[in-house]
Amino acid sequence: MVTLNTSQDPRRVPKSLDEIDLKILSEIQADGRITNVELAKRVGISPPPCLRRVRTLEEAGYIQGYRGLLDPRLLGFDVTVFASVHLSSQADADLKAFEDFVRKEPLVRECWMLSGEIDFILKCVAPDMATFQEFVGQLTAAPHVRNVRTSLVLQNSKYAAAVPLELKTAD
Repeated sequence: MVTLNTSQDPRRVPKSLDEIDLKILSEIQADGRITNVELAKRVGISPPPCLRRVRTLEEAGYIQGYRGLLDPRLLGFDVTVFASVHLSSQADADLKAFEDFVRKEPLVRECWMLSGEIDFILKCVAPDMATFQEFVGQLTAAPHVRNVRTSLVLQNSKYAAAVPLELKTAD
């Protein structure tokens, strides 16, 4: 049995995940549109307890949501860029202000705060370089931004949006 600590959030009750829970998570992660009947068959239990387990996993926060993964290039977003952002201040209010800024920017798809020389790394998608360059102008002018370095993505060699559940083994 794998026990995951959720004590950081008092709304979430700590839950021990057994082998069936891990199988459920793995199957849902592979196909978020799977029916409960098919999911139950794949994990080896009947549909009613399977649905109860899924709801419990959702309520506990293990399943954060369901979404479709779209191909940005087919939708006309041909430019993917990573932007490394260094702020002039790491005061909590300044970090929050920057995070608020990027949350409002539709080209920013991911924003990660880092330790080390770079404060944030942003994953951005844009329909073209001109649109991205316009955004970079706004980004460099944002409060407390010291500098921005960008790296254009040439090719994606691996995209695994999933958590590597295969590394979790039931004890």
